[in-house]
Amino acid sequence: MYRTMLKGACTAGVIALSLSNAMAREAPVKPFQPLADDGITLALNYTGEAAGNVSGGLRRASAYTGQVYMGADLDMDRIAGIGGGTLHFAVTNRHGKSLSGIAIGNNTSVQEVWGTQNTHLAILTWEQKLFDGRVNIEAGRSQANIHFLNSPLYCNFQTNSACGNPTFVFKNSNFTYFPASSWMIHARANFTPQWFLHVGAYEVNPDRKQADDNGFSFSTRNATGVIVPWEAGYADDAGRTRLPGHYILGGWFDRGDYADPLRDASGGIAILTGQNAATLHGRSGLYFRFDQMLTRPDPATKRGLTLFGVAMTNLSGRVEESHYLELGLLQTGTFKGRDSDTLGFLINDQQFSTLAVERMRAARVAGGGDGNIHRHQYMMELAYGAQVNPAIRISPNIQYIVHPDQTGAPFRPRDIGNAFVFGLKFTVDAPTLMGMMR
Repeated sequence: MYRTMLKGACTAGVIALSLSNAMAREAPVKPFQPLADDGITLALNYTGEAAGNVSGGLRRASAYTGQVYMGADLDMDRIAGIGGGTLHFAVTNRHGKSLSGIAIGNNTSVQEVWGTQNTHLAILTWEQKLFDGRVNIEAGRSQANIHFLNSPLYCNFQTNSACGNPTFVFKNSNFTYFPASSWMIHARANFTPQWFLHVGAYEVNPDRKQADDNGFSFSTRNATGVIVPWEAGYADDAGRTRLPGHYILGGWFDRGDYADPLRDASGGIAILTGQNAATLHGRSGLYFRFDQMLTRPDPATKRGLTLFGVAMTNLSGRVEESHYLELGLLQTGTFKGRDSDTLGFLINDQQFSTLAVERMRAARVAGGGDGNIHRHQYMMELAYGAQVNPAIRISPNIQYIVHPDQTGAPFRPRDIGNAFVFGLKFTVDAPTLMGMMR
């Protein structure tokens, strides 16, 4: 299905326990797709993410957030004889609360499906493949983050610092994010089976970030510009080598308005004056990301150890963070008979800019503190993904945040304590589950 990165399910836990291990070892399950012969592939899945901090943060608490994803892909070759054409459609419903917002106070959530908590038109696009699939163009209503700076490795974790994308890009640009859709177009050209160039343009419109926006308004009124992400590199998506990998250089040109991280329009420190931040225009950034399989005992399976990493930096503009570094390991295939289970660890470093540190320091001093601000926030996670059966996955995880920033409590006079968080992600895919029951 078009967006298999979108996952589910909390309510499936009881069902999962009732299904035998033998079922998971049977031949691959064919998802229930009653309209497949007519060129229509349906999607319905659920993601649930629970998290609770047992130490540190602002207070002890727990929170749950979830997402229902409903969509369809229409093969326009079968439906209307338009070769290479596909119409994509998806609606989401997000619900629940963010633990970071209510109990930790930092600027990056520990639950990836937090944000745009309503029913939302997420995708309405036309995709056209040309030249035997070597060129792919898609246009309509969608988001930059499901097309660029994305890897299926990242969402083996629950932290929003890595899943679905390295968080730096959202702090330093108008990079659009799922499911808040806006007008867009992107095109990818594959010069060889491995080497590619990818570029896009996405509308920057502050209306799309409003809590009451449902994605069904197609107006461009109040748009302030576009963001142009790009990537180029080597991607062994077909697994033509024994140890496949991806090596990608990318970046963005943000030609939209944004809020100054420190000053108001009069030159004062906005968080102290209470005035709106000054409006600026234009930023850019650069990143390099990679993943490389290190071991693969059997080329016929997915078992093996993969190393991945990301390095990101700002190039122009007044921004919140100056750099981001991430490194992770993911083992696919853990114990005997558990070829689809994963065990992974990642750590990332978010370095705040001098402007952001000055803002934090000014607020803390105003609150009676000493102004000793940590420039780095480190977020890490250890996660195990258990594929209970082809439709259901359960992923317990442990997260630790060193030096949480004080975005949620700017006038707090002392540091927020390092946060120790237990998390649990559930996913369920309804068509696969129904296929198992047939």
